[in-house]
Amino acid sequence: MTISRRGFIGTTGAAAALITATSVSGRAQIASLPEAAIQKSPLMQPPLFPKTGPDYQPVVTLNGWTLPWRMNGDWKEFHLIAEPVVREIAPGMKAHLWGYNGQSPGPTIEAVEGDKVRIFVTNKLPEHTTIHWHGQLLPCGMDGVGGLTQPHIGVGKTFVYEFQLMKSGTFMYHPHADEMVQMAMGMMGFFVVHPKDPKFRRVDRDFVFLLNAFDIDPGSYVPKVNTMLDFNMWCWNSRAFPGIDHFVVGKGDKVRIRFGNLTMTNHPIHMHGYDFKVTGTDGGWVDEKSSWPEVTVDVAVGQMRAFEFDAIYPGDWAIHCHKSHHTMNAMGHDVKTYIGVDKRDLVKSIGRLAPGYMAMGSTGMAEMGEMEMALPDNTLPMMTGFAQFGAVEMGGMFSVVKVREGLAKTDYKDPGWYKHPPGTVSFEYTGPKQALNEPVRVPQKASGIPTKAEVNVVKPKGGHSKH
Repeated sequence: MTISRRGFIGTTGAAAALITATSVSGRAQIASLPEAAIQKSPLMQPPLFPKTGPDYQPVVTLNGWTLPWRMNGDWKEFHLIAEPVVREIAPGMKAHLWGYNGQSPGPTIEAVEGDKVRIFVTNKLPEHTTIHWHGQLLPCGMDGVGGLTQPHIGVGKTFVYEFQLMKSGTFMYHPHADEMVQMAMGMMGFFVVHPKDPKFRRVDRDFVFLLNAFDIDPGSYVPKVNTMLDFNMWCWNSRAFPGIDHFVVGKGDKVRIRFGNLTMTNHPIHMHGYDFKVTGTDGGWVDEKSSWPEVTVDVAVGQMRAFEFDAIYPGDWAIHCHKSHHTMNAMGHDVKTYIGVDKRDLVKSIGRLAPGYMAMGSTGMAEMGEMEMALPDNTLPMMTGFAQFGAVEMGGMFSVVKVREGLAKTDYKDPGWYKHPPGTVSFEYTGPKQALNEPVRVPQKASGIPTKAEVNVVKPKGGHSKH
């Protein structure tokens, strides 16, 4: 783990040497800031269990981590650094983004209902910023809308946000300053407030991630910030399959999955093998008697959702956005469709000029997932990732819920692919073909609509056709 935790027990001098007390704005003029922990690894970090205060089951952030804090009197203090970061989208591709404390998204903030939190925000971006605490109930002046509720945080400045956590639930943070640029560049993070009562809605494993998207041309590193809808990298926590962590779960565990949407469109999140109950929204907990069963839950832009299930069925269960283009990477929106087109003569002609030329797409796109073709620098295949039976033919917003027997409660290591019991895997039929009755095809009745050849087209003097 590459987080620096030095100074979180007491006050620090190292961070204060970098940021002078005069740069701290707000009610609290504090001589010593908590050190800003930094994380560089793109791998999921272990949960951060509380050492003081109320007990709770900490969350695990896909490809992320929880921000350490220090206690200063009765205030729980955190330090966020808004800064340019380099994020690995998946092995083979990196993006130059903006984020917090070394990563995009920034670290998850965890606290408890009733806590008084003091969050220092230092701006190391090339322009001003703010932070909005999405869904929190707090004083208006702490809401983080630049120009409306506070001055912007200037370059090199540190501001302080102070508020008491009024309710438990699932929240997030993001800028409300030049947000078209800053959110498109990856500035966002998760904020979880645990119930004051440790037994309230307790689960064994609690996963969190944010849905975000980027438009990054092959060979480039910086997202296009003016893109409105045509994104080509659909991500969970700024990662695309096969770079997204798996959800590792012990058989019998009660599991919660929380997610928030900061893309430009909605996402129907579907999990295989289970039905689950929607138990939380960005507005709060759903009453247990009112929780409704689903296998797919839609999350609109700016919304958050949480669902829970009992992990009773072992296996490797897919979880993904059900918009088919959102489980793809690096899509070209101008690619022609050649399904059904015979390209053999074309391949022969072009092959004389470019030996080894291959034409693809006449029978579908699956062959692109199976072939490891050369790619431009710094991009990903449209369909990528392999499992025990071959190419998975997915990208983007896709991962796997791995339910296994005998896992320790704190074990989140990848257990490998599921060992299916004998006789439980779909298989090829190799028996006599005559045993397969040819289906009887019922002829369709004529629609009564004339074909083009049957239409008598008459062109009047005015040049318009009439039938």
